Amino acid sequence: MGIITTPHVTPDAHVNVGDAAVMREQGVLASLGLGSCVALMLYDRATRIGALAHILLPHEALSRTPGKPSKYASTAVAHLLELMRAIERVHAPEARVVGGASMFATLLNGGGINMGERNVVATRRALVAAGIPLIAEDVGGDFGRSVYFDVATGEVRVTSIRHGERVL
Repeated sequence: MGIITTPHVTPDAHVNVGDAAVMREQGVLASLGLGSCVALMLYDRATRIGALAHILLPHEALSRTPGKPSKYASTAVAHLLELMRAIERVHAPEARVVGGASMFATLLNGGGINMGERNVVATRRALVAAGIPLIAEDVGGDFGRSVYFDVATGEVRVTSIRHGERVL
């Protein structure tokens, strides 16, 4: 299978590590260069409100310095819901998760901490606790990804150099 050429997508907002953004009805949210980090996207089809968090760590206890709630899987879901509800009542949000790679798997040799996997597990756990269904994911592996979230349609495009493009 060959690499799929991705048409150029110009994001309306880049969401950097530890940050979050929300949009309504139109626009593209993007997080570039996800390794062990996780991009969490929440989308409400009824209102066409979408939010994206670029999660760095499973929970704040692993951080040397406290950060924004979007930086941690344990607090990102509630934070995104708060951002979405500031625009309008959210009816039935659904989630997609991208990232959580083990970028240095060969260095771990079966030992050590796989932060990517821990981020994915913590994000899934937070979604279950909030009662939000996880409808699609592209996680794990040993390669980086970038994500483009179109809030007009709810479509999520995941790109990687080694694996081309995938639509969630």
